[in-house]
Amino acid sequence: MPELPEMAGLADFLAATVVGTRVVDVQVAALNAIKTADPPLSAAVDRTVTRAGRCGKWLELQLGEESPLFLLVHLSRAGWVVWRDNPPNRPVRMGSGPLAVRVTFADQDGVIRGALDLTEAGSRKRLAVHLVTDPQQVQAVAELGPDALSAELNETGFKELLQQAGRRQLKSVLCDQRVIAGIGNAYSDEILHAAQLSPSARCNSLSDAEIAQLYQSMRELLAAATERLRGLDPSAFKDSKRTDLAVHGRTGEACPVCSDTIREVASADSSHQYCPDCQTGGQILADRRMSKLLK
Repeated sequence: MPELPEMAGLADFLAATVVGTRVVDVQVAALNAIKTADPPLSAAVDRTVTRAGRCGKWLELQLGEESPLFLLVHLSRAGWVVWRDNPPNRPVRMGSGPLAVRVTFADQDGVIRGALDLTEAGSRKRLAVHLVTDPQQVQAVAELGPDALSAELNETGFKELLQQAGRRQLKSVLCDQRVIAGIGNAYSDEILHAAQLSPSARCNSLSDAEIAQLYQSMRELLAAATERLRGLDPSAFKDSKRTDLAVHGRTGEACPVCSDTIREVASADSSHQYCPDCQTGGQILADRRMSKLLK
């Protein structure tokens, strides 16, 4: 799932590529990806892109200055974007593979600059595309907590969020977009490993020193990951991310810090990784899949 660094990289790429261009065509290949009807997606056509940004893990394109529209995209678990310098002339076909939506851009003289393909792999379709007059009209955006890299989220505010979370587990809270926006499964694993904290630790059990370390690890790791993607083509983001991960997706490998074996905890639709020596005092956390098999 794309998280804060990848979404920031996509926003930077689009800011350099499509801001100042006009939307000249929007084609839909997967109706289930379109989550709003008023205004219709066709209302984006002939509008100039005036800004590209993100809200947490949401991509945002502002269309127009006066009475603007906002194209908001959540890529969910298996969604991604593909930029085409030379998009096909033929219309897209409904249900044509992973393609969900194609947005084509042209300069002010009508010369095609390229197209943005919103794609989604797999059978569980969760990619979401909204066209609204105000981003706050999208409930998930309106409910976002402070951005993990925002200047407004200082260490004191971060501590207050954890205190409010009470007995909730750290892993769950870091991934909760209503608490802190931008962090998902992969980077929460990396942040907890860097801070040497267990994913199952209770928020209200942390010392002030542990909270300070967690905050510092979050800010430094996300900032570094965002900087590494700066200037790269989006097609290179996934490989860059995989290369830089220390524990996430590396079950059975040696921890790069202590050489202990990286372990996994899995549920029905997700899994997360951790290092016992670095994070849990050597304790092996219960794997929910194994727990079910043993019942």
